[in-house]
Amino acid sequence: MAGAEPPAKGTSDLKVRTRSAIVMVLVAGAALWFGGPVWIAFVGAVSVGVLWEWIRLARRISPGPGARAAWNFAGMLYVGIGAAMLMFLHNAAFTAAPILTVLATVIAVDVGAYFTGRTLRGPKIAPSISPSKTWSGLMGGVFGATLALFAAARLWQEGAIRLTPDVSAADAVSCFGTQPCWYAQAGLLPLLGVCLGMGVLIAVCAQAGDFFESWMKRRAGFKDSGNLIPGHGGFFDRVDGLLAVLFLLAVTIVILS
Repeated sequence: MAGAEPPAKGTSDLKVRTRSAIVMVLVAGAALWFGGPVWIAFVGAVSVGVLWEWIRLARRISPGPGARAAWNFAGMLYVGIGAAMLMFLHNAAFTAAPILTVLATVIAVDVGAYFTGRTLRGPKIAPSISPSKTWSGLMGGVFGATLALFAAARLWQEGAIRLTPDVSAADAVSCFGTQPCWYAQAGLLPLLGVCLGMGVLIAVCAQAGDFFESWMKRRAGFKDSGNLIPGHGGFFDRVDGLLAVLFLLAVTIVILS
């Protein structure tokens, strides 16, 4: 309409980000729901996108072919292990509980850190790498992760969720091959303490993954890792924290096995 003022840039960006977020949730949710080949194709596509963006950044920060090859190898290892963990956590031998617990916890870290950081602000963690990250945001991330883990643990205790799809209701609580099944009988305070400890570890790990990707972007001189997702940058921008948590989980499984 003639004479009408264009929408504010912030409002326009928020609409684009919201639409993109809805599409991402729908696509990822559909892949989770269908599982099998659909999940494999989804994880494979995202992994290829992340690796392409990693190589793009590495080309800008590597001084020569030797260093570039090392960066590329590290990227294949890092992204490959993350993709393998996503495949492992969501297969026919398990219910959706393991993968949903991991995803919900990482999302809780992001949400808790975002809203707490914006509300309380305070000192920055590493302003030269990521100016928006604050210590209050990290504490919010720890709270979010702890809450998600505690809710999942209580559901495990009550038998509302289970590890394998072919067990009776009486055997719904899985001990993951260990006896005694400590968390099945744990009281609220001990369980909360364990969830808090794990929440701190996961929140720090997710934030470290975010910082690492931010460091790569600053070294390369890029604002975003890519521009494939309107309003959100690239695939690496969206899964940096999740990748770090999946890598830590894989290392932990290898050490404990």
